Amino acid sequence: MAAGKGIVRFDHRLERARVDTLNSDSRDDVWSDPVRDDADDASLVVDIDGYEGPLDVLLVLARSQKVDLTQISILQLAEQYLAFIAEARRLSLEVAADYLVMAAWLAYLKSRLLLPEVEDENGPSGPELAAHLTFQLQRLEAMREAAAQIMARNRLGRDVFERGQPEGIRVVRNSVYEVSVFELLRAYADHRVRAANEPYSIAARELFSMEQALERLRRVLGDIPGWERLETFLPPEIKGTMVYRSAVSAMLGASLEMAKSGQVKLRQTQTFGPIYMRRRQQDDGASEDG
Repeated sequence: MAAGKGIVRFDHRLERARVDTLNSDSRDDVWSDPVRDDADDASLVVDIDGYEGPLDVLLVLARSQKVDLTQISILQLAEQYLAFIAEARRLSLEVAADYLVMAAWLAYLKSRLLLPEVEDENGPSGPELAAHLTFQLQRLEAMREAAAQIMARNRLGRDVFERGQPEGIRVVRNSVYEVSVFELLRAYADHRVRAANEPYSIAARELFSMEQALERLRRVLGDIPGWERLETFLPPEIKGTMVYRSAVSAMLGASLEMAKSGQVKLRQTQTFGPIYMRRRQQDDGASEDG
């Protein structure tokens, strides 16, 4: 479709610049725009005096001053853009809206560059607008490079894969307490008060009972032929333990009980001397009667 000396043609490109940042009111919305499939978008290719190529490349060339915007016909650019919009509207309104921003900025920038400088003019001057456009194009280039680096990384499920049995993340928590000296002393005092109010309980000790002593004497006394010291009948495993003293008392009481019933005889040669014991025999009764 011809327009003056220029023509419009459509070219499918795999990579197209996102130029939403060219609008100064939407700088912060660059990262919030949804990502589109660039493979299906049509790019506007202009052919006017001094330049021929995609419109987004024209912006890059203008930034590096390889293309003089003052030598480009605004009329041809506008006519070619209108022809592109008429076709792009039929394909995708989103594509037409993107290129509207680019073409409008180029036309506005060229008009400001052609106008003479006015000191009391409100708004930015032509060089300021050109510098602003340069800044926006630098941001666009940085975003392109960042996107290319991200897409070049390994992708989960294609280049790298998860473990079949993933392990949980180990979390180590270290508690840090920040307290004053007063709070520390109060906590220590509360602990001491609680400890002082606890009930005191005495654990019951294991003792050697009288029944155990009687049972042991009846069991071992038949194997002793003569006199034996009373300590001989104590269990050997309790010597040196806390139960030994109670066992001596229980054994003395059991021997007196058996002597009273006539089962054993006791003998002590001196005061506080050792006590001897033996089983009572039949001739002991005859000698006592005689």
